Amino acid sequence: MAEREHVRVAVVGSGFGGLGAAVRLRREGVTDFVVLERADSVGGTWRDNSYPGCACDVPSHLYSFSFAPNPDWPRTFSGQQHIRAYLEHVTDVFRLRPHIRFNSEVQRMTWNAERLCWDIETSSGNLSADLVVSATGPLSDPKMPDIPGLDSFPGKVFHSARWDHDFDLRGKRVAMVGTGASAIQIVPSIQPEVERLTLFQRTPPWVMPRVDRAITGVERSLHRALPLTAQLRRGLLWGIRELQVQAFTKRPNELGLIEQLAKRNMGRSIKDPALRAKLTPDYRIGCKRILLSSEYYPALAQPNVDLVASGLSEVRGSTLVAADGSEAEADAIVFGTGFHVTDMPIADRVVGAEGKTLAEAWKGGMEALRGASAAGFPNWMTIIGPNTGLGNSSMILMIESQLNYMADFVKQLDVLGGRAALDARPSAVHAWNRRVQERMKRTVWNTGGCTSWYLDASGRNTTVWPGTTSEFRRATRRVDLAEYELLRAPAEKDAESKNAESKNAESKNAESKNAESKNAKTKDAKSKDATSEVTA
Repeated sequence: MAEREHVRVAVVGSGFGGLGAAVRLRREGVTDFVVLERADSVGGTWRDNSYPGCACDVPSHLYSFSFAPNPDWPRTFSGQQHIRAYLEHVTDVFRLRPHIRFNSEVQRMTWNAERLCWDIETSSGNLSADLVVSATGPLSDPKMPDIPGLDSFPGKVFHSARWDHDFDLRGKRVAMVGTGASAIQIVPSIQPEVERLTLFQRTPPWVMPRVDRAITGVERSLHRALPLTAQLRRGLLWGIRELQVQAFTKRPNELGLIEQLAKRNMGRSIKDPALRAKLTPDYRIGCKRILLSSEYYPALAQPNVDLVASGLSEVRGSTLVAADGSEAEADAIVFGTGFHVTDMPIADRVVGAEGKTLAEAWKGGMEALRGASAAGFPNWMTIIGPNTGLGNSSMILMIESQLNYMADFVKQLDVLGGRAALDARPSAVHAWNRRVQERMKRTVWNTGGCTSWYLDASGRNTTVWPGTTSEFRRATRRVDLAEYELLRAPAEKDAESKNAESKNAESKNAESKNAESKNAKTKDAKSKDATSEVTA
């Protein structure tokens, strides 16, 4: 039987988190690693989400790695194609392709307590690794609602993250289900070409203008010639968002002014009072992610668009029935219904030290030490783990903080030497999570009066970080070994035990010899004293 391939580190996923981990490992001198990617190219969510109008709602110069600045961003808010091209560029510049295994979907990862490593089964073969870095991301697996009758729909059905580019929407009656970040970009992009667009809205979002523009050639030339100018631009964008955090996490009532600005933005395009009432949220702004678009409201005001202020509840042939009883005819249904965020599918494929899957361990809610390590899953780390999400800034900042933690984790294993593993202590995980959840109580995400994808099935916020990005960076700068249990391979334990026994035996022998020597000296002294006395 062929020997299973073994690597020091296996990284799962090749989005921002996975590629960032690969770059950091190389910079730390670790070259014995692989990146397991289920698709045939890099990019993660920016590869999978290619729907019309797809773009980022974080400024370009902040939505990039600090160690790989891009002076040539074409717009202040980048489109999907620009971000995907950037990730391809990072892959090539840092020579990551030899480490990447495409079409290698992870099917199972099982902790091997005898060998202190992870046995990994993939669609392209099996291997093992000392350390696993899971960077699958929370926005990787689309969530499709269970709608009665959907299977009988005669038209086309797809999720926004699995856009069917072969299907021509022109002249069709299209239903858009959902009003999240994807939907507000899709709606204005397809509205001019479809015959009729029906938007099913369960909850209206707060929408602010997206102040996007082309970055001039002069600006790009300046950033290339003087990289410090790009750094200053990035720093300014970061600083503004750090200052906003207080309102989200400690003083949600201060967000009332932002609500007024959002309503004014709506009023500029939506003149119909009835439509404006349907589009006005009844919860505090920021409770759900604030969306950015300057085209969404104008598109909804067009005569070929109908807003149904109710969720889709049933499908009867080509007739779509909303929860309020209203009906609409459609040739195609596009679901913009989000992703499996608090119930990530990868968790079903990770089997820890006690034989339980990560999904079972997280049955009561996700929790991980410093957003990275789960108790009972030694030498396993996640990038963008529980409570590392952001409501107002760039996730790249959080990813880089977690890469610092990963790098120190690897260093600690080197210092410990031999076959060693670190398993987060349950007490440390629970203590960290208690502190996070205590801080979460006063945030807008918990008090704003909405139901969002930030919350899990029990209503607990296991997604967002309740602080600044600089706070998180400080918290993940170093691995505290006191928060982990050190594991040794059984063979090494036996060797250590034998060494200890050998040392004890040697120590006892030495003590015995010393005692015998002392006794002999004492006898000689007594003999000499006796001889002396006789002679005298």
